[in-house]
Amino acid sequence: MLRVVLDTNIVLSALLFDTGRLAWVRHAWQRQQLQPLVCRDTVGELLRVLAYPKFKLSPQEQQDLLGDFLPHTEVVTLPTPWPALPVCRDAKDQVFLVLAQVGQADALVSGDADILALRDAFPVRIWTADELAAQME
Repeated sequence: MLRVVLDTNIVLSALLFDTGRLAWVRHAWQRQQLQPLVCRDTVGELLRVLAYPKFKLSPQEQQDLLGDFLPHTEVVTLPTPWPALPVCRDAKDQVFLVLAQVGQADALVSGDADILALRDAFPVRIWTADELAAQME
């Protein structure tokens, strides 16, 4: 089973769009083919995003979606201060790098250009969702 950090947009797409391009990611964690790693900060961001008005999710729907993700995750406690790592252009994304390093992830999976720009500088593999799919075949 691959231990991966999935950025918020990957998780959100997998949860919200049952027949979407990333629905297979949700099935992969349900089948224990993936072990998503989370921390307090990344779960907090997911909670905030699920509550965005544009998604029109009731509190119960938000809880149901979290209930289909969080039981499949491993919670990692991040140290204070964070370890010195390459710095992401978007400071909000730094937590995903720290989580991948501290959690000893096999990969960080993202479609975010700021994260993908660090591929050559970061010690943990950074993959797109398509590259993750290719690795799982």
